[in-house]
Amino acid sequence: MTIDSSDFSFSHLGPDLILDAIESLGVRIDSGLLALNSYENRVYQFKLEDGKRYVAKFYRPSRWEERQIIEEHDFALELQEAELPVVAPLLFDGKSLHHYDAYSFALFPSVGGRQFEVDNLDQIEWMGRLIGRIHKLASTRNFAHRPQISTSAFLNAPRQRLADSKILPSHLHTPFMVILDQVIEVSSRYYSTDYKQIRLHGDCHPGNILWQDGPIFVDLDDCRQGPAIQDLWMMLNGDRQQQLMQLDTLIEAYDEFHHFDPRELQLIEALRAMRMVHYMAWLDMRWQDPAFPAAFPWFGEDKYWENQILALKEQLSCLQEPAISLLPY
Repeated sequence: MTIDSSDFSFSHLGPDLILDAIESLGVRIDSGLLALNSYENRVYQFKLEDGKRYVAKFYRPSRWEERQIIEEHDFALELQEAELPVVAPLLFDGKSLHHYDAYSFALFPSVGGRQFEVDNLDQIEWMGRLIGRIHKLASTRNFAHRPQISTSAFLNAPRQRLADSKILPSHLHTPFMVILDQVIEVSSRYYSTDYKQIRLHGDCHPGNILWQDGPIFVDLDDCRQGPAIQDLWMMLNGDRQQQLMQLDTLIEAYDEFHHFDPRELQLIEALRAMRMVHYMAWLDMRWQDPAFPAAFPWFGEDKYWENQILALKEQLSCLQEPAISLLPY
């Protein structure tokens, strides 16, 4: 089967193909397939005769090059080899990435756990130590193929996508683009790649963290090269005072294993703006995948875009405020 580069909707990925792909590795399934919550890729849990559960992840065609996926897998395996709690792909004949028909896929052990508590300072301290350990290893060399966090990828290209969007209501197009351009201009001015660029998890939000006796990272699909603060700021929540306490706890624990450059704190609001803009463009880009209108029906509504105009105005205000800083010791 040949998939056109514009066909990224998994329209050919049916249950029979999924089972055949998994069994092509010599794996015999003793259960049905349970679809897990994933929109960018397709992820299914299954059980073998021994009762152990596994996960099959089918990568969205045309999103990553094969060498980029393999580099993600190698990073996870490197972290796992260092006894860091990261879920890494299973190897079959020494390979982590496999192909069946038009799809690339990988198998992982299924890992359970509780949700990471974003307001729990003890858990935040633990996360600081873990990310410090990860970054210490990650900083020893660079990615060769994974992209870098840049304003081009997270602001300029998404801006063009949104400007041409057929989903953005026409009567809100002008006010939306006016505030969007202001946010992009200020964010681009504040975001700098002068800081040390290291290998990152890249999407270190609470949904990618499970808690057992401690934290476990379950998804490195967005790993990139960038500043260390990218793997820290998404754990901050609440008002500014709460974020100060969380940040202080996080960085103090991080510094036990890897030095943190406090100058990177001024990148937080620019990175937050980049995530906001990229997310809107991502939804627009994936809208032809039937899973997206079903999961995000509000994306096409006036109220969503009106709220985004307000959110961008608030973010512009945050960008113009003094950067958050560490508490004095």
